[in-house]
Amino acid sequence: MNKKSILIIFGGNSTEHEISCKSVMNFVNNVSEEKYEKHYVGIKKNGDWVYYTGDTTLIPTGKWVDEESNLPCVLSPNTTAKGLLLFDGKNSLINIDVIIPVLHGKNGEDGTIQGLFELCEIPYVGCGVVASGTSMDKAFTKIIVESLGNIPQADYVLVREGDDESYAALSEEKLGYPMFVKPCKSGSSQGVSKVTTREELVKAVKLALTHDSKVLIEEAIFGRELECAVLETKDGLICSNAGEAVAGDVFYSYEAKYNNADSKTVTSPELPEGINETVKQYAADIFRVLGGNGLSRIDFFLEKNTNRVVFNEINTLPGFTAISMYPMMMECVGYPIDKLMDTLIENATYSK
Repeated sequence: MNKKSILIIFGGNSTEHEISCKSVMNFVNNVSEEKYEKHYVGIKKNGDWVYYTGDTTLIPTGKWVDEESNLPCVLSPNTTAKGLLLFDGKNSLINIDVIIPVLHGKNGEDGTIQGLFELCEIPYVGCGVVASGTSMDKAFTKIIVESLGNIPQADYVLVREGDDESYAALSEEKLGYPMFVKPCKSGSSQGVSKVTTREELVKAVKLALTHDSKVLIEEAIFGRELECAVLETKDGLICSNAGEAVAGDVFYSYEAKYNNADSKTVTSPELPEGINETVKQYAADIFRVLGGNGLSRIDFFLEKNTNRVVFNEINTLPGFTAISMYPMMMECVGYPIDKLMDTLIENATYSK
């Protein structure tokens, strides 16, 4: 039996480079060697692509970038010679059947690299160009989800680079303190701040603008943070029960997610009656209206006192690290990691 040739891409030119290098190890260790021929491309922080044949245990340490065996490479968009082109002196071409982009943030899950895969006409895991781009932009996501008409979201003020500070008074009037300030296109809570004064607000907006040219100022929703894993299969969507992210900080920041031992994830939290069903229905509706493919993790708040389920954001390439919620939640609904990998590969696609 001929093995499928799988290209696993990791790293990336984004602020989430290190998280990608941790996430990819779940794919390194759990994409079957018996079923698939695996190839690796690492994207360095400066954007250089290298064909990586070195020790995979070096990937999460960052030492992979200095391996002498690294070869410059590109994906060929020439559909008569599709695959991975190596600059090895012979311009060797490796046929690729499926691409797994284990990339987070800018240039990884925002539709840019997905566009390259489309040009190459190579099936890939995850959401397509439009769904990836709109889901990465929190403002666009809000507008599209609003069209459903029945899913609550936090109220917000949008700030663009070059706007004067009149946003401060508008936000105070419309939202009130405390507020959250977020770059529109940034993952893993990079550049996100909780603010309680105008001075903090202005400072937080300036910080967020170093990550993106658009910034959301959102009202604070007080309650529990719930997450739902969505997997597309040939038989339809599988939505996990709600999991809970318990922050070891004032909110689930980058530090709280990855570096705070007090943060934890609970795959089967105790919830009021009917909340699981609401979360799963909302998650499926949001995935569909955004045009999702493959997989996503969709995050909500369970508002204190009201038990209102409030949509927060969607992540089209959720983390796959040892502490990441997505693979843990999928295992709880009958998709242990090996079966999950096979399903993702089997359902890889591109626009025809």
